[in-house]
Amino acid sequence: MNRPVDLADKLGLFSEHWSPKVVARLNDYEIKLVKVKGEFVWHDHADTDELFLVLEGRLTIQLRDPDERSVTVGPGQLYVVPRGVQHCPVAEGDVSAMLIEPAGTVNTGGSGGDLTASYDTSLLD
Repeated sequence: MNRPVDLADKLGLFSEHWSPKVVARLNDYEIKLVKVKGEFVWHDHADTDELFLVLEGRLTIQLRDPDERSVTVGPGQLYVVPRGVQHCPVAEGDVSAMLIEPAGTVNTGGSGGDLTASYDTSLLD
């Protein structure tokens, strides 16, 4: 990577929802951009935490955790879902977010289904 990554430019290059795109790598982690709308699937990541940083819109992350039921994250805010906690992101309108997670993390965890995204590095310089 020889230059800064312009997140707005990268977000302008795609329109599909729930399909994270790798835009940078940091050690064994990937920085991904995603557009979301509507409700995702309940899932967890048994071996890793998952960071959501909202860039545009408001994202509600429903949690199956005894301490919390849901968290709403707005622009410029982030939330880390602890490993092993079942969660379901929901966006009433269009939301753009950044995810930071270990390389190769599947967006639906072990839940699978129609919203499982293919691994996409097309925006990686």
